[in-house]
Amino acid sequence: MSGSVFVDTNVFVYLFDADDPTRQDIARSLIDRLAKEATIVVSTQVLQEFYVSVTRKLAEPLPSQHAMEATRGLSTYRVVQLDPSMIFAAIALHEKEKTSFRDALIVRAALESGCELLMSEDMQHGRKFEDLKVDNPFIRDR
Repeated sequence: MSGSVFVDTNVFVYLFDADDPTRQDIARSLIDRLAKEATIVVSTQVLQEFYVSVTRKLAEPLPSQHAMEATRGLSTYRVVQLDPSMIFAAIALHEKEKTSFRDALIVRAALESGCELLMSEDMQHGRKFEDLKVDNPFIRDR
């Protein structure tokens, strides 16, 4: 794999979810592979969702300082800054595709950054948005 791959929040959260060791292993393997083979892209939305998720939604939440360090680590990837034009484009995508606004923001950030692949558990595996394809890395028998 080469080029840029957008990675959604859920993949990073599983890196810290000890309650789901199978998904944790898949996420760890995926991120290790992508770090060697492609440019990992995230957005400011992913950074903020990640921090909230690992400090509030895990069975054993991360301490704030550890979560901040992990978020800082994610910020070393290529980060897409959401701006008003992307938000309005996401609103249009949300209306047209009948997808959640949150997912529409992720898709717009991925498209704006030139990614052709979006790693996410939250959207339909194989779904296409223009030149962007959704890949759910947690589906068995892929």
